[in-house]
Amino acid sequence: MDLNLRDIRALVAVADTGSFTRAAQRLNLSQPALTVQIRRLEEAVGARLFDRNSRNVALTPTGRELLPLLRKSLNDMENVLRDARALGEGGSGTIRLACLPTFAASMLPELIIGMKREVPRVAFQIRDVVASAVNALVRSEEADIGLTGGEVADPLLEVLHAGVDRLVAVCPRGHALARKRRIGPEDLAREPLVLTAPGTSVRAVVDAALGATGETLEIACEPTYMMTAVAMVRGGLGVTILPETAREVRAEPGLVVKAIDHPAFVRPVALIRKKGRTLPAVTERFVERLRAAIAR
Repeated sequence: MDLNLRDIRALVAVADTGSFTRAAQRLNLSQPALTVQIRRLEEAVGARLFDRNSRNVALTPTGRELLPLLRKSLNDMENVLRDARALGEGGSGTIRLACLPTFAASMLPELIIGMKREVPRVAFQIRDVVASAVNALVRSEEADIGLTGGEVADPLLEVLHAGVDRLVAVCPRGHALARKRRIGPEDLAREPLVLTAPGTSVRAVVDAALGATGETLEIACEPTYMMTAVAMVRGGLGVTILPETAREVRAEPGLVVKAIDHPAFVRPVALIRKKGRTLPAVTERFVERLRAAIAR
């Protein structure tokens, strides 16, 4: 017969109180029910654990040897149960998030700080990668949720919330575009361009928007990272087009951020998970914060 927590609690209560009556009161049991639990434990152990008469109850030598072992087992299992309950209720756990670098460097730190205030025992695993890698990490379940860019067409992925990220032009302060009141796609198509690498969600939007102009584009370079693109613009290689939310666009005081007067310069963003997968409770709580951030 296996040991169970109720029977171990019964032994510890009787040993602590020195009385079946007081132990039964502590455990909110009837005395006969407590006696059954002790007897069941003795049968499982194969030895008598208490000597008792009308006046007192005392542990047998076997009971004295087993008590510290069973007390430790009880404490360990109660800790496991508390941790499991906290996980189930969202009071602890690890949030595994894959997200666009733009988001990781802008809104994410504030969201993590707010979540840690609400749930001090939460941990985060963050993978800041391009949109295609975000999707792959969620699909392979290396991340539970992802914040990705572009249209989500993968049948294995479910969109939990969708939003948009407007794109802006970034140019040197002395550039001709910096003096224009309005910038359109044709203005950008006539300039040397520093564009993020093919395969990124921003590049897909830019290619579609500028392709509609019919102009032959002069692409000066194609860096992967936005900070590199900003550095290239600062060096005079051309104009770049980046998400308005990217901190990189305002990292250089010598550069100017200009709105683009055309509805095509908008990148879809989506909060995703793998279809059919249950999120940890603490991740569900964080998802609500992400929804509000995307909506803003």
